[in-house]
Amino acid sequence: MSDKYNSLYELLNAWGGGALSTIVGAMVGRAMWHTNEARKGRRKFFGIELLWEVPVALGMAFIGEGVASYLYVGQPATTGLIAGLAYLGPRGTEVLFQKWFSRRIVG
Repeated sequence: MSDKYNSLYELLNAWGGGALSTIVGAMVGRAMWHTNEARKGRRKFFGIELLWEVPVALGMAFIGEGVASYLYVGQPATTGLIAGLAYLGPRGTEVLFQKWFSRRIVG
């Protein structure tokens, strides 16, 4: 393959399209959160809890795509947004949404 890629995002996009880069971004975000929890001693690194991170990452990928579409964010910023939201997880994203929504209602 003679194609030259300037970034990891371009490589993932060429191999599997935008869906692969979205899923990888979400998985990396959850892996960062899981690693932090394991480092703090709240869970084992290779425990059963790791299996629960897969559906959370997939769900956060869908939520991130929706938020990126709403904000008119292009690629690869969408992948970064998805990784950030996946790191926050459902609860962190809920708190972020509540703060944003309350500011929108008030002013």
